[in-house]
Amino acid sequence: MSRSTLHFLRPYLNRGLQPAVKPELASAYCAFQRRFAQTIAADAYTGRHDVEKQKRLEQLRKMKPLSEYHPRLANHANGEHMSLKDFHAQYDELPENPDRVSVFGRVRSVRMLGSKLMFLDIERDSLRLQIMIEVKKLENYDEALEAFKAFKKVVGRGDWVSFHGQPIRTSTGQLSLLALQVPNIVAPCLHHLPEKVESAETLARNPHLHQLTNNEPGDILRLRALIYDFIRQSLVQSEFLEVETPIFDVNAGGAIARPFETVANELSNTPVRLRIAPELNLKRLIVGGQDKIFEIGRVFRNEGVDNTHNPEFSTCEFYEVGATLPALIDRTEKLVCGLDNAVEILRSSYFPSLEKPEGIDFKAPFAQLPFIPTIEQACGRSLPDLSSTTATQDLIAMFNDLSITVPPNPTLPRLLDTLAEEYIEPLCINPTFITHHPEALSPLSKSYVCPTTNQRIASRVELFINSREYVNAYEEENSPFEQRRKFMQQLEFHSDLEQGSREVDESYLEVLEWGMPPTGGWGCGLDRLVMLFANKKRIADVLPFGTLRNVVSIAKNK
Repeated sequence: MSRSTLHFLRPYLNRGLQPAVKPELASAYCAFQRRFAQTIAADAYTGRHDVEKQKRLEQLRKMKPLSEYHPRLANHANGEHMSLKDFHAQYDELPENPDRVSVFGRVRSVRMLGSKLMFLDIERDSLRLQIMIEVKKLENYDEALEAFKAFKKVVGRGDWVSFHGQPIRTSTGQLSLLALQVPNIVAPCLHHLPEKVESAETLARNPHLHQLTNNEPGDILRLRALIYDFIRQSLVQSEFLEVETPIFDVNAGGAIARPFETVANELSNTPVRLRIAPELNLKRLIVGGQDKIFEIGRVFRNEGVDNTHNPEFSTCEFYEVGATLPALIDRTEKLVCGLDNAVEILRSSYFPSLEKPEGIDFKAPFAQLPFIPTIEQACGRSLPDLSSTTATQDLIAMFNDLSITVPPNPTLPRLLDTLAEEYIEPLCINPTFITHHPEALSPLSKSYVCPTTNQRIASRVELFINSREYVNAYEEENSPFEQRRKFMQQLEFHSDLEQGSREVDESYLEVLEWGMPPTGGWGCGLDRLVMLFANKKRIADVLPFGTLRNVVSIAKNK
């Protein structure tokens, strides 16, 4: 605190020891300045103020100092605070003389019946409990009366409050807690907690407020947890080993995508990248002798944000030695059908606010659509030889003939993807496997010449539901010679701008030289699975903090 505070009194002090100035005045000024400085210092810890928050702080100060509103949680003689889940489970059938218990939760409503009877509804972990406070039943009545008067003036919606009392049933039969001591505010809410927030921008910048005013975000978290647990347990029961691979990598291989880049200061500023897929490292473990492995984790792609894509997302990948394409298809069908069954059994209890996806039949076996024959039948044209040097130009001519918009920077893979989006994906409402992809779309899978189309195709399937991709699976390319050819082919497919510093991953090829057994690989985007079973069209709706745009706006929230 600067001595310049209350500068309007300084002329009196500046006269120092002049006889006209009494020493008592100087002392009084110094004492007053110290007290004022303490007030300013205390306010310095309350953060930015708006009118609403300032009124709430003033209201709280009338009861006790702000420093006393966040105490350590005290244990009572009967033990620690009971969760609301345990309270309902233990006292649903109320004994004649129930023990005293302590609970705490966030206040959701406050109701006064006269001046000496109060009802509060508290919430914790999505469960609610009614609290009844009747002044005449509080212990130490005289002291409790004054404390109760102070409490009812300051308690509000959003406050976390601790209660100690006895379980009862009210005259209407509702299970409640009768408070025997004046409640204690353990974490006051300094802002107005609305019943509902309509502004999408406000919710995006304040994900905690979204959860406080809407049941849906919590239900989506529980749905996500169920999906992760179901997939994990299904694989573990099939004797898969869960592993972790590095988030940081030098080459960030396993997919064609632009990586996020940074430097490792401890390694002489060596450039490193966030992984775009765990695939190559997982296959290193297969070469090292593991038979069945899987990983659930985050991957990062420095690309666009739209309704179904976010630069940071969650995936599950597994690799199984000896698994062929039919085995991968069979495991996928069992996993998806089992997950659908598990979700629907628990939907009404654990995530009732989420609607069931409509018009989708999860019955196995799923339909299969071969890539090239389906496109040729739909467009009435035969695809050119996709292995020829003129394949890209031939496809562009075909696009123009069919009046299909040519994608920017048209490479062979992009042109083929566009044809799939145009002619195949709209057919995949119920779970459908797209099969027999052209080799150019699958550089990490084994390939062969299709006897039907005479084109080089990959031993790969993609699962689409409601026209969106959910699973990508294939028999892994284990030949270091073929893999090198396919890596080099991919570099040719992309312009210098796209390639940047991308190079053939020599370290991975060297691993394959040690001998990788025939292996089946499987990958699934978990965020999209959550979207599917939450019946949401935007990935932002199933991410607790939204997409990257939302995360940035939260950090900039002022």
